[in-house]
Amino acid sequence: MQAKQDFFEQSKQRLRAKLSLEQRAALRRRWAEPLALFYRSNLRRLAQIYGSDKWGEHWYCQHYEHHFAPLRKKKIVLLEIGIGGYADPHAGGRSLRMWRSYFRRGQIYGIDIADKSPHNEKRILTFQGDQSDEKFLRQVIARTGTPDIIIDDGSHLNKHVIQTFHILFPLLAENGIYAVEDTQTSYWPEYGGSSEDLVNAPTSMRLLKGLTDGINHAEFIRPGYEASIYDKSIVSMHFYHNLVFLHKGVNNEGSNMIKNNMPS
Repeated sequence: MQAKQDFFEQSKQRLRAKLSLEQRAALRRRWAEPLALFYRSNLRRLAQIYGSDKWGEHWYCQHYEHHFAPLRKKKIVLLEIGIGGYADPHAGGRSLRMWRSYFRRGQIYGIDIADKSPHNEKRILTFQGDQSDEKFLRQVIARTGTPDIIIDDGSHLNKHVIQTFHILFPLLAENGIYAVEDTQTSYWPEYGGSSEDLVNAPTSMRLLKGLTDGINHAEFIRPGYEASIYDKSIVSMHFYHNLVFLHKGVNNEGSNMIKNNMPS
């Protein structure tokens, strides 16, 4: 058995040595697409088929399945920031293909600082630009239409995550879902994070934690309080290890005790 495994591994290595990165990527896509047809409702298996790091390196797919399953068969627009593969135009794109298989009627869009146009395929379109550039992001939304799902898997720099959220969350569809990946960089100084100051450091986790109070803004005893766009439109938030979901809607349940933020 070991000899057979060694033979196959050696054969794979020889084949890799003969093929260019582009040829290897094309070969991977060729066998992945037919196999994915059998697992279109299983996001974890799709991540393995396409080689997405959302399962295995990270453990995100179980949470994505929980939040995205009601949208799986709908005609949605999904925008993911960060395509992968760094500067190599042909590298990356694995999650985009995973999403295309999972959302069989979805239009899948990706943003990256590098040119990723080789990944433009049926129901997949990429844009090159800076995720913190408001003009660029608004141009992207003008092309894609209102997104139902936005996933920030981009630079993970805290200042970028925060700027991108402030620009794109208001443009997300009502009843849409905004996901922020790899929030561990909130604690890493090289990304603008801090493990020492968990309250005041300008990190993505500080922003996200701060938004949770706004869900209960109707309960504030603060006369004259003006609810923010986030107070009014975030109906739930879900925190997991290095992953956060925000569900958008109309947060107008009000309070059964407090009227107009005035003390009773």
